[in-house]
Amino acid sequence: MLTAILTLTGVGLVAAIGLGIASRVFAVQVDPLVEQVAELVPGVNCGACGNASCNAYAEMLVAGTAGIDECTVMSDEARAKIAEILNIEFTKTDKPTAVVLCQGTTAHIQLKYHYDGVPSCRAAQLVAEGYTGCDYGCLGLGDCERVCPFDAIHVVDGLAVVDEEKCTACGKCVDVCPRNIIELHTTNQRVHVLCSSQDKGKIVRGVCDVGCIACRKCVKVCPVEAIEFKDNLARIITEKCIQCGACARACPTGSILDQGGPHYIAKINDNCTGCTLCARKCPAGAISGEKKLLHVVDEKKCVRCHVCYDVCNFEAIALVDEQGQEMIAPKPKKKKKKAAAPQGAAS
Repeated sequence: MLTAILTLTGVGLVAAIGLGIASRVFAVQVDPLVEQVAELVPGVNCGACGNASCNAYAEMLVAGTAGIDECTVMSDEARAKIAEILNIEFTKTDKPTAVVLCQGTTAHIQLKYHYDGVPSCRAAQLVAEGYTGCDYGCLGLGDCERVCPFDAIHVVDGLAVVDEEKCTACGKCVDVCPRNIIELHTTNQRVHVLCSSQDKGKIVRGVCDVGCIACRKCVKVCPVEAIEFKDNLARIITEKCIQCGACARACPTGSILDQGGPHYIAKINDNCTGCTLCARKCPAGAISGEKKLLHVVDEKKCVRCHVCYDVCNFEAIALVDEQGQEMIAPKPKKKKKKAAAPQGAAS
């Protein structure tokens, strides 16, 4: 018995010494920059950046083979610190978020049949292209909810709903949706067409009461031609949209969501100097008046974009509601900068 114990002890000691030597001989030197960057990346290993892990992404950042904006999960504060460590430029960008282009809850959508199969959107889509009357709407079986690593999307009343505060735009929900109705939009774009149906209006009306019916009323009221129609569906041209909300107010089915409000009517007061800047900037041609004279706003033409309010430098434009009550006071008058003292002047 004693011999066996001594033998095992000896084998253990030899193995331990061997492992200690091997750890020193075969040790991999880690770049201290990689360690610093790895502490700042999220560490969730979601794969949104296209890498297998956050550590792999950190290595690529240090090597200069990956961009600092490729990780949508990372905060701007962490990006700024990494940029400082790596001595590279960093520009803050608008945060993207997932948007579900559908409003078809159980209260709004008709069903083709009762589905009692595998509780998965992908599985349901394989059975007669889904059980919902609309072939383009949310199936509501939660594939997106299950795949989200940040608990940012949940199915409520048969419809996927995104929590913008939690969403990191990793794109997993976008990839898993079998009907491709989830997209990543920047959060500065606050007007969305929440419908994906490419059917004609008559068909849409028969299966959903909040879908786009291709009436084109939104196109007619848009002051900057920021809405186009393709495949029977209204689509917003982000680069042109001024987020006035006119399209949402005109939509008869409520399929356009305006998150940019509240929107108020512009009203010009006696401080107006007649500089004409507001009239020149108004996209709807709702402001008129002669130069150096008081200007007026045509309330029927005003699309409530607030552009005139933003450009006025003379405390002359307030924003009012439908009853004429002031909701936002005029901006303070812009002060002129003092002229610089001539060089050599006595202090």
